[in-house]
Amino acid sequence: MNKLFLFDIDGTLVRGAGPQHAAALVAAIRQVLGVETTLDGIPVHGMLDRDILRDMLRAGGFDDARINTALPAIVAAAQELYPPTCPDISAKVLPGVREVLSEIRALEFPIGLVTGNLTRIGWTKMERAGLRDFFSFGAFSDMGATRGDLARIAVELAGVSGCAVTMTGDAPSDVAAAKSNGFRSVAVATGLTPRETLAALQPDLLLNDLSQPEDRRALIGG
Repeated sequence: MNKLFLFDIDGTLVRGAGPQHAAALVAAIRQVLGVETTLDGIPVHGMLDRDILRDMLRAGGFDDARINTALPAIVAAAQELYPPTCPDISAKVLPGVREVLSEIRALEFPIGLVTGNLTRIGWTKMERAGLRDFFSFGAFSDMGATRGDLARIAVELAGVSGCAVTMTGDAPSDVAAAKSNGFRSVAVATGLTPRETLAALQPDLLLNDLSQPEDRRALIGG
């Protein structure tokens, strides 16, 4: 059977990529609208960058009409501001990630991203993590309204048909996105969500991390 594998980035492939991502969102709003905003009080885990920006702007007193007008320019600015600031994050790659990606690639199955990051932010993280070459496509927050939409878009971008799709992530939104598309869901307890919370969502496979060969085989072979 042909297979296709989708991965989230933050908390799944890398952890603790640094404050530069949040700083780029703040700086983009400042550049476009000339106001100071913050991510304080915004539950960013598992959210899409565009939704995070919307919440930042609402907290800053902007109405939806003004947000909708300004958002395209803010999204563009954030993607310009982040790459020059992103450090080498190769040491932040989570245990077993390089191994599982290498094992999937050796089997010649397509590998893609489904992430809440904006496009250039996501690809920059993969470059600075040393993981870029594993991925031939990706769906990012500027490409769809929900993570479920992004998962569907990623499969379309893969350009293959009749594949069994496995989607791996660390947040409840990743599990929900997989389930909404009928994909096999793999949850890894490597992010901010407790294992017990992930277990309650009944993913098809729940792993502590990808450090153990038998767990990587379960992810690939299911």
